[in-house]
Amino acid sequence: MSSRGTLTLFGAASVCLGTSFVAIKVGLATVPPVLFAAFRFDIAAVLLLALAAYLYDDWLPQTRRDLLGIAASAVFIVGINNALLFVGQQYTTSGAAAIMYSLMPVVSPVFTYLLLGERVARLDVAGILLGLVGVMVIVQPSPDQLGVGTVGQLLVLVAAVSVSLGSVLLQRARPRLAMLPLSAWAMLLGALGLHATSLAIGESAATIPLTADTVAAVIYVGAPGTAIAYGAYFLLIADAGPVRANLVAYAVPAVATVTAWALLGEALATTTLAGFGIILAGFALLQRTQLRAEVDRFLHTAEQDVRAFERESDD
Repeated sequence: MSSRGTLTLFGAASVCLGTSFVAIKVGLATVPPVLFAAFRFDIAAVLLLALAAYLYDDWLPQTRRDLLGIAASAVFIVGINNALLFVGQQYTTSGAAAIMYSLMPVVSPVFTYLLLGERVARLDVAGILLGLVGVMVIVQPSPDQLGVGTVGQLLVLVAAVSVSLGSVLLQRARPRLAMLPLSAWAMLLGALGLHATSLAIGESAATIPLTADTVAAVIYVGAPGTAIAYGAYFLLIADAGPVRANLVAYAVPAVATVTAWALLGEALATTTLAGFGIILAGFALLQRTQLRAEVDRFLHTAEQDVRAFERESDD
């Protein structure tokens, strides 16, 4: 896929995940956290399975590698990640949670090396760290923030580690099944696991008020916030690998901050835009080869257009 395709997937995952944080904040006021996470994947699984059945002739898992890829994604990317993330956010500040979750791209190269034997180039490490600096500029956590809600921060950190591990295990499985139907099956299996966990810890749907805000929050988080966001994320893993795909965690705080400013009237600091620019610079550094190819292609096309224009002028 071209760098434009990669950037499109990166943008779709970042925007849909980032905007969903406002809906999650609204929904958590009335919906138990793990049950909320289960609902989001119920909706996403139904939508993506219907789309996969329509688009693909082979949309059912057929090989052992397909099953391993689905299982790794369901357990680590969908199940453990969302259960701990939703619960952890209730016990710590949003700024501290953003920093903990943004360690995901830092952890991913470790699993990539241990499980795939792939080393990360120095310039790639620089791009990853540059993205982390961008998150720090946006969130600007104070020592007081990082000292509040230690348990919540640990839960969010484990959630980030879970996603990093799951994305690398998915790549290691090398499934034959296309990534879109694979992600749909992973969401379905992950939703079942989240429902089981929700029941085990005593959550109940009977306590949820059927208000317009609650229904809208669940639908938004399930459709664009999960079906589109996670679909794009899984495609990004297949296209760019887990290290680059997990840079989505850097962009989400920026998108969430801008969305909260636009919809909830929260303050928007100029440092948010600066931090987002730093994140994009880090992503560009990681995608330097693809971007260079796109620039060369653009210059070659422009040169051909100029020559064609000159020939027409001579005639």
